[in-house]
Amino acid sequence: MSTIKKIEQGGPPLPAHLKPVPLWQEDAIACLRAPGMGSSTIRLNKRDVIFYQAMPADCLFYLLKGRAKLTTVSPEGKEATIALLNAGDFLGEECISEGQILRTTTALAISECTVLRTERKAVLEILRHDARFLNFFLSFIVARNVRMQEDLVDRLFHTSEKRLARVLIMLAGFENTGQSEILVPKISQETLAEIVGTTRSRISFFMNTFRKQGLIDYDGDYSGNILVRSSLKSVISQTDERGSTEKIRPKSAVAATSGT
Repeated sequence: MSTIKKIEQGGPPLPAHLKPVPLWQEDAIACLRAPGMGSSTIRLNKRDVIFYQAMPADCLFYLLKGRAKLTTVSPEGKEATIALLNAGDFLGEECISEGQILRTTTALAISECTVLRTERKAVLEILRHDARFLNFFLSFIVARNVRMQEDLVDRLFHTSEKRLARVLIMLAGFENTGQSEILVPKISQETLAEIVGTTRSRISFFMNTFRKQGLIDYDGDYSGNILVRSSLKSVISQTDERGSTEKIRPKSAVAATSGT
């Protein structure tokens, strides 16, 4: 019996994004459920669209259960996945901006999801009068901003191997648990390639390498869940072959020395 089968039958539980949001988080959004707020709970199947790019940003979504991804399409028609979202994340927060705002991304369910939808007007009213929700919402915005900065640094300075390791660790959610291994529901190598910023063939190569090293495990045909082990963090802390301790010189310094 494969490691994956054993884990699925009696091993560690699935990551947090497959479970209902903790009660303390539900309490933080209780104001969104209050009568007269115009909120509604929507259940989605895998691959259902939550909202489309260029649609009016007229409401806020809160992911109660499941997992989703944000994609964007360039004017040239190129599509890219820019973020993966778990239970406890807001979607479409641009709706609180002033003016007629259009969605800049498409939100797509990549597992069965439950989302809470609240009209823009109600969200603005709550933000004005509910300090607890305001703090909760601002904390999310700050955390997402930090994550985006980390993603940018990751893309600029780290190898695609390290970027893939970081994505898998984030999907597993080790920061929220002391577990040594967590099952992550199947995610296509195409999607991983879009997030990491590399080709599918490179993702396949690195996944096989991680598996041989015992850092992850999955069925040979890549048809099921992925078992991610916390030891995968060691890939991120490894020094690049060219040396991670090398200091990056300002462009001006490079220009000054190039002529000598």
